[in-house]
Amino acid sequence: MTTTNRIAIVGATGLVGAAATEHFSGSPGWEVLTLSRRPPRRGKPVHHISVDLTDSDTCKAAFAEAPAVTHVLYAALYEQEDLLEGWKSMSQAGINLTMLQNVVENVAENPKFKHLAILQGGKAYGSHLGRVPVPAKERWPRMDHHIFYWQQEDYLKSRSADAGWSYSILRPQLILGDALASPINIIAALGVYASVMRELGRPLSFPGGGQYVTACADSRLIARAAEFCFAHEKAAGETYNVVNGDAVNWRDLWPSIAAHFNMPVAGDEPMKLSDEMPLLGECWDAIVAKHGLQPLKMSDIVGSSWQTADLTWGYGKERLFDRLMSPIKLRQAGFADCYDTEDAILYWLTRMQDAKILPR
Repeated sequence: MTTTNRIAIVGATGLVGAAATEHFSGSPGWEVLTLSRRPPRRGKPVHHISVDLTDSDTCKAAFAEAPAVTHVLYAALYEQEDLLEGWKSMSQAGINLTMLQNVVENVAENPKFKHLAILQGGKAYGSHLGRVPVPAKERWPRMDHHIFYWQQEDYLKSRSADAGWSYSILRPQLILGDALASPINIIAALGVYASVMRELGRPLSFPGGGQYVTACADSRLIARAAEFCFAHEKAAGETYNVVNGDAVNWRDLWPSIAAHFNMPVAGDEPMKLSDEMPLLGECWDAIVAKHGLQPLKMSDIVGSSWQTADLTWGYGKERLFDRLMSPIKLRQAGFADCYDTEDAILYWLTRMQDAKILPR
């Protein structure tokens, strides 16, 4: 008799949540419950509950309505409009902790509950603050800087002690996926930027600053890494970096991206995308009409991700430090999946084109 696990994917419309919904809904042995404000756009039909994670009463009602879960992938995130300021904000940290607590307190007493996987990221190593030794490793002491990760981690450690369930932490680097209106979706920003430049008759110039080497994590990889943690007791209490396995310089990817959009590539043309691109909303509306795309405004697709693009591509910075996280711990644990980052970027751009979100 096959044992069926039941996973609650919290934050199911975000980058990781969407990929996880598609992955687990297509995997034998899993029943899927999704929780988010809006229902998932893709994956097989699942049991979805619309919920405001900041409201303890609605969370309690949501889990009372749902079947008992065995696993949780916690991929929910609250970000302030100003990303950099939010990362230093005590109020943002408090909201993110409350959201997690409102989930855990409603599943922790369930005797069938086994494991929760939660996301952190490169900010755990201070990558948003300055130079970090390369590669960043999970075994380093906790960095003494303000980030909401620590409150969430301390809560999980305390709450799970002798409770009969466990947790693991996944630290992906820049995540690749196709979620709409995400605050940190470099694919959406890249696709809309290239499409608008092409519509204006301009080549694909690089809008950023100094060069550096970095890495990414495909959201499909993160979903499978979570499943690995669910399946292995040795993952209990562990933290794992999750990266594709290669390293990239964004400038070196520009020729492939330009070819994907059938447009010429050019050199540097620094542009603060968070200031300039919102001014080109009418151009985007014309692209939507011309190509018969989904009737989405630029902001419906990109959200706050122009800020992410400025940070990722180094606008206004003459010098940037390499940002790399070691994948060795997760590989030595037995998870060897990987992606070619260039291929992954083109895959997600194509997915958004197939969905009539971006033009071909």
